[in-house]
Amino acid sequence: MAARDTGENNREPLAQPGIYLGRMAIFLILVGFLAFILFKQITPAFLANPGLNGLILGVLLIAVLIAFGQVIRLFREVAYVNAAARGAQAKRPPSLLAPMAPMVAARVAGTTLAGTAGYLDTIAARLDEGRDILRYIAGILILLGLLGTFWGLIDTLSAVGGVIKGMRGGGDAGVMFDELKSGLAVPLSGIGLAFSASLFGLASSLITGFLELQAGQAHARFHNELQDWLLSGATAATAAVGAPVGSAAGTQDLKEAIDRLTALVAEGGSSRAATLAMTNLAEGIQGLVQHMRAEQQMIRDWVEAQASRERELKQVLDRLGRERV
Repeated sequence: MAARDTGENNREPLAQPGIYLGRMAIFLILVGFLAFILFKQITPAFLANPGLNGLILGVLLIAVLIAFGQVIRLFREVAYVNAAARGAQAKRPPSLLAPMAPMVAARVAGTTLAGTAGYLDTIAARLDEGRDILRYIAGILILLGLLGTFWGLIDTLSAVGGVIKGMRGGGDAGVMFDELKSGLAVPLSGIGLAFSASLFGLASSLITGFLELQAGQAHARFHNELQDWLLSGATAATAAVGAPVGSAAGTQDLKEAIDRLTALVAEGGSSRAATLAMTNLAEGIQGLVQHMRAEQQMIRDWVEAQASRERELKQVLDRLGRERV
């Protein structure tokens, strides 16, 4: 039994997100290998509009760095929780888990503080906010590709219009057709390259979407494992508390929800995190009201029971008095 407990204590509750970094790196290597194979076909397409295509690739590079940063940041959070679970000396908690330091300490002690679920929802919202920029960049890449498409169409139509205006009228039809054909050769030959921005934009959006997917999976795994570990510390005594203890817990939840909302407003938090905090605050108020109603009903039942006993006692005394007379 002791050996099994030792094994459970040594087991780290959170897994490192290295597997997701590996998937992202392998995917980028495959994309780079494909680009190397198609280098001769890609180069003319890129040179057709180097300014816009370079902007698209620059935005893609930013998205790659952000995606890797969203996964790498989890290493500090995971290391902090695992160190606390092993009983190592507490370090300064990372920024993401700083509000949950008391919950982590309580879980190490074998209990679960009230309001842990609300804080976990806030953590999930912050992780999701970190990936919002990746979704926005994916949309920007598609829009940049469409911009290149319309740009190419405008240039092509302008060139065609210039060719038509430059044609001499009144000549032989065959000569005019040859002039039109030779004049349209240049703009029509470049219309395919004019759509190169769309190809770069769509390809970059696909790459960004895959990286955002891996970052989302890493965040979801971190949140789920953290939630399972924190909420597994609830003791049987906590589950068996009565109505007065439940009321105190409801009051504690309400206080923590108010403190969390105040901290978010002071820090200038995002609207999504503030909405979650307001939701938790409303749930805390509702729970407190339910506890108060339950206690009021219990008091009413107790008063009615006392009044009933007094009536029964009075009836017994009256009956005894009549029997003596």
